[in-house]
Amino acid sequence: MEKKTIKYGGFIALGLILYFLLVRIFGLHENPWLRLFNGVIVAYGIYTVIRNTKKDSGAGFNYFEGFKAGIFSGFIATLVFTFFMAVYIFHIDVAFGEKIMSMSLGSVSTEPGLLLFIILIEGFASTVVLSLLFMQKFKPSWNITNKLP
Repeated sequence: MEKKTIKYGGFIALGLILYFLLVRIFGLHENPWLRLFNGVIVAYGIYTVIRNTKKDSGAGFNYFEGFKAGIFSGFIATLVFTFFMAVYIFHIDVAFGEKIMSMSLGSVSTEPGLLLFIILIEGFASTVVLSLLFMQKFKPSWNITNKLP
């Protein structure tokens, strides 16, 4: 199971990085509304890892196993993407972090390190919410069927 979560976490992170670079190529990387598609990428990855975990586990699938797969893969993706953004903000495009922070928080703070913290917290929070959401679809049902004579 750990190999699967690492693999899917890597795929989610790769999708986030490629999307950021694609948006960067078109010069739209400073538009904060385009970050919403990051949620779509993460949601698809978490949905897929939970679905495949259920398929591989068969009848032995339980709620905790699926939730753990979603959480681990999302956290791995978040950590990798945050590391990528740290390299980008501090070594490739130093002005980008300051510009995004001034657009978002105004004159409160322009510290790029705060941007990385926000990315990390957003990633962790969306991972937990999406894992809980998708587990409602994949959890084993305990409903009792009524068989009338």
